[in-house]
Amino acid sequence: MRPVIFDFFRSVTLAAALLAGAPGAQAEPAHGIAMYGDPALPPDFVSLPYINPDAPKGGRIVFGEAGGFDSLNPFVLKGTAPWGMRGQIYESLMGRSWDEPFTLYGLLAESVETGPDRDWVAFTLRPEARFSDGTPVSVDDVLWSFETLGTEGHPRYHGAWKKVARAEATGPRTVRFTFNTADRELPLILGLRPVLQKAQWAGRDFDAGGLEPPIGTGPYMPGDFEAGRYLTLERNPDYWGRDLPFNRGQNNFDEIRYDFFGDGDVVFEAFRAGQIDVFRETSAAKWETAYDFPAVRDGRIVKSVIPHQRPSGIRGLVMNTRRPIFADWRVRDAMLHAFNFEFINATLTGGAEPRIASYFSNSILGMRDGPAEGRVRDLLAPFSDQLLPGALEGYGLPASDGRASNRKNLRKAFARLQEAGWTVDDKGALRDAGGAPFTFDILLRQGATETQQIVDIFAEQLTRLGITVKITAVDSAQYAQRTDGYEFDMTFYRRGLTLSPGNEQYLYWGAEGVTKPGTGNLMGMDSAAAEAMIDAILTAETREGFIAATRALDRVLTTGRYVIPIWYSPDSRLAHAARLHYPETIPIYGDWIGFLPDIWWTEDTK
Repeated sequence: MRPVIFDFFRSVTLAAALLAGAPGAQAEPAHGIAMYGDPALPPDFVSLPYINPDAPKGGRIVFGEAGGFDSLNPFVLKGTAPWGMRGQIYESLMGRSWDEPFTLYGLLAESVETGPDRDWVAFTLRPEARFSDGTPVSVDDVLWSFETLGTEGHPRYHGAWKKVARAEATGPRTVRFTFNTADRELPLILGLRPVLQKAQWAGRDFDAGGLEPPIGTGPYMPGDFEAGRYLTLERNPDYWGRDLPFNRGQNNFDEIRYDFFGDGDVVFEAFRAGQIDVFRETSAAKWETAYDFPAVRDGRIVKSVIPHQRPSGIRGLVMNTRRPIFADWRVRDAMLHAFNFEFINATLTGGAEPRIASYFSNSILGMRDGPAEGRVRDLLAPFSDQLLPGALEGYGLPASDGRASNRKNLRKAFARLQEAGWTVDDKGALRDAGGAPFTFDILLRQGATETQQIVDIFAEQLTRLGITVKITAVDSAQYAQRTDGYEFDMTFYRRGLTLSPGNEQYLYWGAEGVTKPGTGNLMGMDSAAAEAMIDAILTAETREGFIAATRALDRVLTTGRYVIPIWYSPDSRLAHAARLHYPETIPIYGDWIGFLPDIWWTEDTK
């Protein structure tokens, strides 16, 4: 299979069209709903546009995962559940098209209806919708699921539920949610909530985790498994939704298997040995040098490059501002100057990857160069006394000359540390006004080889400033426990972002996450400006207002100096068995949620 060339102009035109219109005043049941404008597909669409509608059914695919699992409940904070549980076992009222910034089409629900201001939403269930045990999906299941997830589930579900003033059945197959907060995204957020079977949880503690096989409505059911080692998902031959146009060409494998290994290096070796079928390569250097082995040379393994148009997101080393040592922005700025990105990038990737310039870089939503202007400046102006330098004036990441010494930026870093009250003693150690040394711990996941290499180079630079760094690597379970509880000084951080940011931004950057465990706010930021920009995103009624609010949020996040960003790739690199195929048309989100294994198939269908 040759690498696919992305139809760039088609996707740009589509994305712009979807964002261009003002939100429609939906006053009657419809087959879909878009965050801005109207859905791209008509009510009688045959399949999603990036699908091979004639993909054959059958065969199996085997994935390798680093770490393990001790729960089959992906909806609570306790325990670690396999990645595939949420998307393959469970379904939501609406399904997402990944070729549009944020548009949903009917899945468990046959229609959606909203008020002119989107202050309420109603969903009508399909009469044929069934759980895997054959029982029908009821409005009672929907109401119980949403309330339970919103009160007892993972923190990611709580924010939207707090904005629901009333949830009620308005007909034998219709549920309606009325909101107490202006938030145009809420109808879509609820449309994506998973629907669970109420009866399965009767008399059980929902937030306890556990290994009882779940009953869902999705195309797959859990098969054989052993906690921490492997999980098999089997395609349900009686799946209720197999003939829906939304599902045509999807869910093609008879079996999806996840094998778990100690770390990422072991996963790669298992791939080389033919034990697993796919490996996502995040290192540009390894992509060029580590795939010269027999299975690649003789064509049993194919290297595919999957382009995308989603924002870069943020990826790098995050500083925990709950720790006094990183509470001062000048110290965080010193860390950014001490991090010699140009040298590290050249050493580890050959300089092949561009740097993440801001959280939404690589997209129309990213902050622009130079001072804030127009609507962006108007949004930020009320918080001018709280914003850090660069938010209004303009900001760019420190850049070095690429040499290992990094002298110029280390001098700037030391100057920042002095401003923050740090001085060097007669033994070369950096100390605060009370005499305490500057020392901190960097938490890593075991087997994260590339991250370890980055941190090793960074730590060596810090010793030249009189800073002592301890590097601690723990297994996946400990890593999840410590990061969920914010028990670290600095750690590696990755946060993917979409072309339609919304309520999830509160989970990532909201003040509630300073103390509430399990949110994405690993940095511990507490910013009234950030929350105001998220509010502006959620209440924007035009494309221009939405973009301005996101660019303003990007400025707050980037100039907060919470993360030392590394590089991103405008493409995904997938090495996979040659018998595996994907459609020629690539969605604008590329290799992301809904791509692999959802729309892939295999030649070997026996």
